Amino acid sequence: MRSIMIFAAALVVLGTAMAQLADRIMPAPAQASVAKATVGAAPYAGSRSVAIPRDARGHFQTDGRIDGQRLAFMVDTGASVVALNESSAARFGLRPRPAEYTARVTTANGTVKAARTRIAMLDIGGLIVRDVDAMVLPDEALSENLLGLSFLSKLKRFEYANGQMVLEQ
Repeated sequence: MRSIMIFAAALVVLGTAMAQLADRIMPAPAQASVAKATVGAAPYAGSRSVAIPRDARGHFQTDGRIDGQRLAFMVDTGASVVALNESSAARFGLRPRPAEYTARVTTANGTVKAARTRIAMLDIGGLIVRDVDAMVLPDEALSENLLGLSFLSKLKRFEYANGQMVLEQ
């Protein structure tokens, strides 16, 4: 329990620091309401975009779908791959055996073992990416699913703009 609390505190501190840094670079306009994620027309013809507003903690939370199952994600540009906790992975039938936890992953709680996997299709607000590298971590090591670079790098672009994380395909 102590490790989970330390990990959660570290995520809050890191998220707050990143949000403050982003505000210094480009201040966010005042918003009357905050939506989970909005899909809109992108500035380039034929492309789609999703704008994800910051939550109260300064993080970018959004919903996605894997095999039709809705999962909550935190956008994490510092994560090299999509990271799922065991409970979320089990919801769409992914249950790695103990012997499959061979990768070593460094988290705020220290080093933990994870199981490498691939996600056939990950949909975030209509942005669909296929064949996405991912890792499954024990629930006690990962409280929130992370939308990492194995998804983000397959997009046309992703950026922080006007107080939102903008993903474009």
